[in-house]
Amino acid sequence: MRVLLTGHQGYLGTVMAPVLAAAGHEVVGLDAGLFADCVLGPSPVDPPGHRVDLRDVTAEHVAGVDAVIHLAALSNDPLGSLAPELTYDINHHASVRLARLARDAGVRRFLYASTCSVYGAAGSSDLVTEDAPLRPVTPYAESKVRVEDDLHALSDGDFSPVFMRNATAFGHSPRLRADIVLNNLVGHALLSGEVLVLSDGTPWRPLVHAADIARAFTAALTAPREAVHDRAFNIGSETNNVTVAEIAGQVAEAVSGSKVVITGETGADPRSYRVDFSRFRAAVPGFDCEWTVKQGALELADAYRKHGLTREDFEQRFTRLAVLRAASDAGAVDDTLRWRR
Repeated sequence: MRVLLTGHQGYLGTVMAPVLAAAGHEVVGLDAGLFADCVLGPSPVDPPGHRVDLRDVTAEHVAGVDAVIHLAALSNDPLGSLAPELTYDINHHASVRLARLARDAGVRRFLYASTCSVYGAAGSSDLVTEDAPLRPVTPYAESKVRVEDDLHALSDGDFSPVFMRNATAFGHSPRLRADIVLNNLVGHALLSGEVLVLSDGTPWRPLVHAADIARAFTAALTAPREAVHDRAFNIGSETNNVTVAEIAGQVAEAVSGSKVVITGETGADPRSYRVDFSRFRAAVPGFDCEWTVKQGALELADAYRKHGLTREDFEQRFTRLAVLRAASDAGAVDDTLRWRR
């Protein structure tokens, strides 16, 4: 299958591309390259691809493609809140435009990287299923809900969107992100000796390793149409439904000599939810997540030590918001986050 992978030079895309290739697919990338240099360790070998802004995609980019895996986005809550109008322009409008172009080009399956953040303030201690009310509390999560709605309207007998609601990602990637919870806490533990939690530690977070996300998308790519057509799936494992305080405790166990420090300075976080992941396991028999939070913490600690993670890199080069601010200050991108050159 010829697969267009958007965001192939991002945190998840860099992990997913080789998994897809190993499954026998021909991978073509598409990425603006904003985070292509966020590399820890040896530079990854990328698939052939297009260096293009998502907002500038044309019919040519989807010609001859059998399926699209759409990861590219302004990819977390602080980044989305920085410029909400850009979040909606890129994450929502450009995503739907890509889907229309893909459908018109004869693409049959469109796997969309949504998020469990759409459940937002779930308001219940019960496990959240895909049929639960969506209560997004950030522009990032709201943009994902809007895309799901619009892709549903585009679905037909030939075009199958699939909504992959990923739990919060963790784990090592050659293109690192340090601004997601487990990756961030492990970095703090190694660099300062403290597992620093700014909230009160009580919110629930579902977590999933980047490699398990890659395996889930690869499985969904070839699943029977009737099993996945126009359906939403939570991607993760109930084992990894943990509170922020529990995540911190596992990090302290993985990084010897570190201690948990819960400051509570940001108060209670309204984003709190425990998630049911059984629908995807039922739709794709044989799939289950392989990584636990503890294993991920150990993996990250080993990678950070091996590749000499520094505080400057941790706080600047591997933090999305800092990368974009630095590019803007240097005049490399304009105020719409487009390359000037």
